[in-house]
Amino acid sequence: MARTRTYNNVVLLYSNIMIFFIPFVISLRSLTPDKSIHYNDYLVSETGKFEAGFTNIENSQNIYFCVWYKNLNPRTIVWVANRDTPLQNSTGIFKLTDTGNPVIVDGSENTIWFSNASTIVENPFLLLLDTGNIVVRNGSLNDVWWQSFDYPGDTLLPGMILRTNRINGAHNALTSWKNSGDPARGEFSYYIDSNGFPQLFISKGSVLVYRLGSWNGFFFSGVPWETLYSYFKFSFELTEKQVQFKYEPLNDTIVSRYLITPTGFVQRYIWLYQTETWQLFLAGPGDQCDNYNICGVNSDCNTGNTEICKCLIGFTPKSSNDTDGCVRKVKLDCDDRDRFVTYTKMKLPDTSSSWFDEKMSLVECEKQCRKNCSCIAYASLDIKNGGSGCITWFNNIIDMRTGSSSGQEIYIRVAASELGSSTNNRKKKMIAGILVGIGVLFLSITTVGYVIFLKRKKLQNSGRSTTINHEDNMNHEKESIDISTFDFSTIANATDNFSSINKLGEGGYGPVYKGVLANGREIAAKRLSIKSVQGPQEFQNEVLLIANLQHRNLVKLIGCCIHNDERILIYEYMPNRSLDNFIFDQTRSKVLDWNTRFHIIRGIARGLLYLHQDSRVRIIHRDLKTSNILLDNDMSPKISDFGLARAFGGDHDEANTVRVVGTHGYMPPEYAVYGSFSVKSDVFSFGVIVLEIISGRKSREFFNPEHNLNLIGHAWRLWSEDKQLELIDETLKGSITMDEALKCIHIGLLCVQDRADDRPEMSSVVLMMNGERALPNPRQPGFYPHEVISYSSKQELSSTNEISISLLHPR
Repeated sequence: MARTRTYNNVVLLYSNIMIFFIPFVISLRSLTPDKSIHYNDYLVSETGKFEAGFTNIENSQNIYFCVWYKNLNPRTIVWVANRDTPLQNSTGIFKLTDTGNPVIVDGSENTIWFSNASTIVENPFLLLLDTGNIVVRNGSLNDVWWQSFDYPGDTLLPGMILRTNRINGAHNALTSWKNSGDPARGEFSYYIDSNGFPQLFISKGSVLVYRLGSWNGFFFSGVPWETLYSYFKFSFELTEKQVQFKYEPLNDTIVSRYLITPTGFVQRYIWLYQTETWQLFLAGPGDQCDNYNICGVNSDCNTGNTEICKCLIGFTPKSSNDTDGCVRKVKLDCDDRDRFVTYTKMKLPDTSSSWFDEKMSLVECEKQCRKNCSCIAYASLDIKNGGSGCITWFNNIIDMRTGSSSGQEIYIRVAASELGSSTNNRKKKMIAGILVGIGVLFLSITTVGYVIFLKRKKLQNSGRSTTINHEDNMNHEKESIDISTFDFSTIANATDNFSSINKLGEGGYGPVYKGVLANGREIAAKRLSIKSVQGPQEFQNEVLLIANLQHRNLVKLIGCCIHNDERILIYEYMPNRSLDNFIFDQTRSKVLDWNTRFHIIRGIARGLLYLHQDSRVRIIHRDLKTSNILLDNDMSPKISDFGLARAFGGDHDEANTVRVVGTHGYMPPEYAVYGSFSVKSDVFSFGVIVLEIISGRKSREFFNPEHNLNLIGHAWRLWSEDKQLELIDETLKGSITMDEALKCIHIGLLCVQDRADDRPEMSSVVLMMNGERALPNPRQPGFYPHEVISYSSKQELSSTNEISISLLHPR
């Protein structure tokens, strides 16, 4: 009996102790000056849709007062009060002053954040609405004296208004977070510019980086609006004093948010109740042509063209640099002889210096433009109901592109002499232009070959080594290239006259054939196809770039052959061909047990480390993919195909390009959209390859119908839910070393993070592989949703060698 009583006392004491340590949670519907919100207290909206309170973000120890969706998991934060002044501990207090000013103080009553409300409220009370808006009201009145919606963070919620004062230019804006774990104001802002005819801009600091376009009656001209209207209604109001924009869902069941990311992208999400996940519905910018003024003035940007920047009719390039824009060939007549060329499906140019009239007809608009010799173009202001209103541009056209699914017609002014006397003349000019283009291409091919041919010093014997001096464009230092040259007859005999039986495969450069030289050495001969545009550049690049590279995880270039129009690269032969022939084949994939796959992953990492750090110049591959990883007799990997690679001297390790080259599915966001590439571009590609090797699935083709995700998104979801083992290829079940596999998945996700700065360098990757460095938690990857409407209308990606792609490509 005594034992029972003692036991019960112990249980009672323990229970009392546990109750003492359980935090006391208070949920409030409203807040008055006599109440306050502490850590573990919450402000809840009327129907429980939103909740506000103190919390930390990701693994940070900083504390913020935030608004989030109450019942959605994981927690999705839509507004942060003290984003730039976090609390260092949980002693913060959110309260309402007697004058109606929301404030945050720390445990010592020091003000951390305050709303700076300009009016004094006699009987203030604060509440959180079901829209996510925190408002301050006066007693029982419905008038709003202060609201959080007037001070947006990175998220635009339904009902929240973006507005700009047209008199003084003052505006509110979406501002990005610094990164996914730090809500402090980042580099990017999203706002309405009211100069000329108002339009939406994204800027990085003071630099304009992306223009969503001007309002066309339905939506902003650079954004596809047709599908949006199935879910939302939009409001654009323009008065003499201000302009404002907002959106609302068509019904209450649609839960949506729109935000600007730390890397400057805009993304619209819809909550899917079936899968309980956020579905990325729309994203931008979509491709390089969305970058502000990438082609310079008086140009049309079109990702469907080989040369994405093209001068408007009547204009000619200002210089050899695509980004310098174009100038008129001949002056305008400035009378009725001038003509207007019609461009269709266009994203209208920058309207910040435009003139507009909401009531004028299109015919009147043309007449108005003709009156001013500086007027260079005109268009309908509103495209609804057949079009109405007038907008005109002066002096120069800036930031116009073809291919917008929401685009419209614009009329560009040219001198009559530029259009020719008839349609036949235009056709003749077009045919002549095509013939000239073919001639230039042929001349460039033969010129490249002839230059290298002269530098061979007329060596006649096959297989003889020669040294070519090449002046590096990066650092102007002379480098010596030691490469063997072969007679065409030698290669033709070795490949049985390029027999189809000996054909190993074909890429963007051309077909590759197996061959055997007279001395018995096996080779792989890559023959330039006459259909290849990139071929001459690739040929020269590989000869000049990798001839002297020596590493066991790089394919060795043995030599080259130049004969008339023939351009052939000769490599060491890899008997097991490329990695993709194994991992994506149900039968051959069984040959790759876990030890072999781990060996391949580590080999690729060492090869990249050599290119990025240990070779004579820093080399960025730019087209790393499974088909460019070849396997020797021992299944050791060798990185191949350096036709698109770039070399950097000194401390340089990044650059930008107008022409994006590479393969969809392996390119990181910053390269695919902005043309910015660095060693971190290869790191992203490596991460994709790692996930493909582990899962046995193609990144470009995998689709998880349950969650509507591609391979990267699928891997990220499994990681987030601690289900990484579900990613592993079923054929590996009997050979898997679990610790190594989980480590590789972890490293793969670190490599495909959205921000290039977050991705590790290959030196760190190798150390991680060897267990010599700790693995941080990965952040959200780039390109992880599978299906999304892009701001670009480009629907097909046909080339695996050189493409321009949307942010996230539609299926």
